[in-house]
Amino acid sequence: MTNDIYINRKIAQLILLQRIELAGPLLKKIRKLFGRKFFTNFVSKYFIAPNLIGRKYINLMVQEYENLKKFNDFNNQKILSIGSGMSGLELVMSFDNNCNFSIIEKNYTSDKVVYGWDSKNSEGYNNLKLLELFLLKNGMNKSHFEIYNFDTDNLPNSHFDYILSLYSLDYHYNFDIYSNYLKKVSDKNTKIIFDTIRPDYFKNIFKKLDIIDTKSETVHKSKRIICREFI
Repeated sequence: MTNDIYINRKIAQLILLQRIELAGPLLKKIRKLFGRKFFTNFVSKYFIAPNLIGRKYINLMVQEYENLKKFNDFNNQKILSIGSGMSGLELVMSFDNNCNFSIIEKNYTSDKVVYGWDSKNSEGYNNLKLLELFLLKNGMNKSHFEIYNFDTDNLPNSHFDYILSLYSLDYHYNFDIYSNYLKKVSDKNTKIIFDTIRPDYFKNIFKKLDIIDTKSETVHKSKRIICREFI
């Protein structure tokens, strides 16, 4: 799949802004020297190799999926994905499982890349038309996914078996933004998987919590947790 992936320059730019770890040493040096606004609006558009970014991205998503499936069975499951970027993980999962995705994302690109905590969840690096194009062109069946604009759409209001939010919910913005909504679309068997810098906080939010991975090389030192059943 990594050799045949469909990607264009605009999609590659968004992937790079979403996953800055895919940038090579030269791009990272340029970003440091000239600033994040210049990097976002110029460098990430014109100084990239789209096919290389696409291959690196899918390889990374395959690794993420391989790690997740050690603890989970996603076949025949309804999955809610929050802040999934270009949804490469969901794409990879779809080839190995018969599952359905509801994807909640932003539909704009912020003026400059901002990493770290965003208490208002105002940062966005996506284009929902390009997201749909990326999934369809790479073989995901349209009947297996729906995309929702966080800022303008009514969010899906059905029960989900899994809720995924890797490096998004409680990594870049507060879990509380989604807390009431997640209570409505989950039950005691729903697995909620996300990365957080404060895992102990959620011991008072959920009845069950397991740490499945520790990340020490990312922007924040975080842990990936699986939670079940709100208290």
